[in-house]
Amino acid sequence: MKSLIMNGTDDTPAINFDIASGVFEISGRSLPEEVINFYAPIIDWVEQYALNPKDNSLLKLKLVYFNSASQRYLLEVLNSFEKIIHKGKKVMLEWHYHEDDEEMKEAGEEYQDLVKIPFTFHTY
Repeated sequence: MKSLIMNGTDDTPAINFDIASGVFEISGRSLPEEVINFYAPIIDWVEQYALNPKDNSLLKLKLVYFNSASQRYLLEVLNSFEKIIHKGKKVMLEWHYHEDDEEMKEAGEEYQDLVKIPFTFHTY
């Protein structure tokens, strides 16, 4: 399995899923026109990774903005990572947000309530 690297744009986040290190990062803005087309290969990749994951995986979410359409697919990404925990492996999630962005902090707290992945919150 290869790492998944996608450059970010004004409307799509950068994806850096490094298979060797077990560190997976989504950063930037997420408001793609075709949200299904953007997130489907990411979800498929995580589903494949979940079949044979590393003992420890770290997901870093560093989003400055995401629209409501992206919100659903981000949850699907998190649900795919949650499957790794069900296999007895460890997954940690770092939620990064600007210290003045209360909405983004609250979004992270909402996701934290929806999935069984340990979260840590980091401001910048």
